[in-house]
Amino acid sequence: AVGQKQRVEIIKALYREARLLILDEPTAVLTPQEVDQLFETLRQMTADGRGLIFISHKLHEVLALSDRITVLRQGKVTGQTTTEGATRGSLASMMVGREVKLAPDKPAATPGPPALEIEDLEVIGDRGNVVVDNLDLEVRTGEIVGIAGVSGNGQRELAEAIAGLREVAGGSISIAGTNVTNLRPAEVRAAGLAYVPEGRMKDGSIGLFTVSENLLLIDHNSKQFLDAGLMNFEAIRTHSQALVDEFAVKTPSLDTPVRSLSGGNIQKLILARELSGTPNVLIASQPTRGDDIGAAEYIHKRLVRQRSEDTAIVVISEDLDEVYALSDRIAVMYEGRIMGIVDPSVTREEIGLMMAGVAHERTVTE
Repeated sequence: AVGQKQRVEIIKALYREARLLILDEPTAVLTPQEVDQLFETLRQMTADGRGLIFISHKLHEVLALSDRITVLRQGKVTGQTTTEGATRGSLASMMVGREVKLAPDKPAATPGPPALEIEDLEVIGDRGNVVVDNLDLEVRTGEIVGIAGVSGNGQRELAEAIAGLREVAGGSISIAGTNVTNLRPAEVRAAGLAYVPEGRMKDGSIGLFTVSENLLLIDHNSKQFLDAGLMNFEAIRTHSQALVDEFAVKTPSLDTPVRSLSGGNIQKLILARELSGTPNVLIASQPTRGDDIGAAEYIHKRLVRQRSEDTAIVVISEDLDEVYALSDRIAVMYEGRIMGIVDPSVTREEIGLMMAGVAHERTVTE
């Protein structure tokens, strides 16, 4: 298991008589139970007189483990405090420079009919093995279904199969009543899919292209941007500026190469492009991974707003805080299967057991 491999790495450091251990996001691929076990080991190390530097964006873990906390923003120290004098809110404020909502205001969902229907889905991975195994999932308009799980349990391949980027070996995928199984990505989009991939620079944008060009990637053939068969640059700039303003994308200009923007602003740009139409279904994979808290706060707010516009939303995330904050229902994946679909009232321990492969007796359909 990943948690056991991590403990082996710590043992190797101790064997070399390390007195200071630096851990950079050590819990990113662990279940909650494995995190608890890791923290027990780390506390024992400090009790034995060793020093630890724990680098993490997960505020509850920082508060649970640390004695002293230093906050960095854009490479500079913006605050130092003891754990006793800190809260998640105070740390977030130091990270961003203003008060931050750690969870979006989310009115009760009023789900409509199914917009995404997946039946008996089977997908083959890059190594020729089954990575999505007879998976069933239904997502209705006006709800957010969060998919939790340790990295590498078929989440990425599931998203790619829905988007038409990976071949489906068995089963079916329907969007708004249209069977899109193994259709080309353009045809899947025409059925009403918007897709925010986890690889924002690899799959979600083209770094050498400008902000304006990236905003036009999916509908450059639209009649509103053409004039007698040629690009209508005035219409393109008007459209692009409106999206940049609406989604608060910080960029020097519309002609700035996207690779010059921060990760959070690239993600907001991708979200702006994908939501510029009226999608029936939105797949958002790791929507705030690597983003600062300010950008994450904005993206969460936009996802909740899109839910209120009757979009069926799937949020795939390895961050349990994010899954809890956004989801109306939570599906947990393990080795390509869904271990259970539960409401957000379940405990982290229950989610953690499902992440480790224990099927849950309850499945919430409403």
